[in-house]
Amino acid sequence: MRSPFIALLPLAAFLAACGSKPVAEVKTAAAPIGVTTATAVVRQVPADFEETGSFLAEESSQIAPVAPGRVISTPVDVGAHVNKGDVICELDPRDAQLRLDQARAQLEEATASVRQARSRIGLAATQGGGFDPDKVPEVAGARANYESAQANARMAAADAQRYVNLAVTGDVSQSALQRARTQQETAEAQVAAAKQQYEAAANAARQSAEVVSTAMATNDSVKAQVAQAEKSLADTKIRAPFDGFITARPVAAGEYVALADKIATIVRIGTVKLDLQTPEQRASLAHVGDKVVAKVAAFPNREFVGHVIAVNASVDPNSRAFILEAAFENRDAALKPGMFATAHVQLPGSASAVFVPKQAVLRDKTTDSNQVFVISDGKAHLKVVSIQESGSDDIRISSGLSGGETVAASNLSELFDGGPVSASGSNQGAK
Repeated sequence: MRSPFIALLPLAAFLAACGSKPVAEVKTAAAPIGVTTATAVVRQVPADFEETGSFLAEESSQIAPVAPGRVISTPVDVGAHVNKGDVICELDPRDAQLRLDQARAQLEEATASVRQARSRIGLAATQGGGFDPDKVPEVAGARANYESAQANARMAAADAQRYVNLAVTGDVSQSALQRARTQQETAEAQVAAAKQQYEAAANAARQSAEVVSTAMATNDSVKAQVAQAEKSLADTKIRAPFDGFITARPVAAGEYVALADKIATIVRIGTVKLDLQTPEQRASLAHVGDKVVAKVAAFPNREFVGHVIAVNASVDPNSRAFILEAAFENRDAALKPGMFATAHVQLPGSASAVFVPKQAVLRDKTTDSNQVFVISDGKAHLKVVSIQESGSDDIRISSGLSGGETVAASNLSELFDGGPVSASGSNQGAK
């Protein structure tokens, strides 16, 4: 049987070789990892801040029919560009055409009624913006007779008075005086009759004028009905309200559409808007007219330049963010509504920014974070950082470093927090 002391001899020899140090202390005595270093430098850059948001169309319209009807054609497809006034959907026009034909027939009848009523009183009586019964031929004749009778009555009265004077002096007989008085009475009776005829003719003319007025009102009403029928017929062709692109067309020929149904969606994207949710402390720095540079995933090597057009006056109580709205020219239609963008709002003046070389930043996919190892006292210290932008040689750090730190620029995948390092290299900062 083997002695237990013999089995313990190798372990005792190992502990003696290690100087009887604890096991944990033995582990930390691993060889340092060699790294090159760089300095996180501070530079003055244009003042700006970065936000994300989505592009919106300058104008978007959900097109619905003005009147219900059955679709007979849809001459445009999704993605098509249309000009203002182009037909994008056509409804069955037969009912509208029948109503228009009926209204036009009624208008012809009403117009004939106006002509007939006017012919009774003469055109001259209705000219000048009003009605003058004395310009009606029958009334004018009756008035002339009335005025003539008045003149005859005045002459008869004068003759009768002369005969009265002559009878006093005995120059005329009583019978002659009586004849003069009879002629005066007859003339006065003729005046009364002529006046009655004149007034009757004038009243009849006024009644005829009322008929004309009623006929003209009816004519105007029928004209309005014709105009409405013409509009209803025109509304069977649904047209684009402005130049733009069709993004939806949910109807097809044969379907019946009601007033609430959507015929198509059209968007104007010659200019697009970008809505950025901005924290209130940043929103207060932005002003209308500030330059905005945006990037989208569809064009990774292209920058789109716009400007701030509005800062919403109210803040979202949940996110404590303002909506910052920027406008971008989009003549080539590269930017589409709904595209997600990262944008830099450029402010007046400059600001301090920290930069490190690209190779000093490690992207940890497990934690979805960017990491930097700061070297101090011969050890690597892990720092989680936020990056704002990336140049050809360096990366701008928006948080996590204050500048002046020495960072590892190689072998980052071998480093761990608190691990020993052996720094080498020129220790140059980011360019």
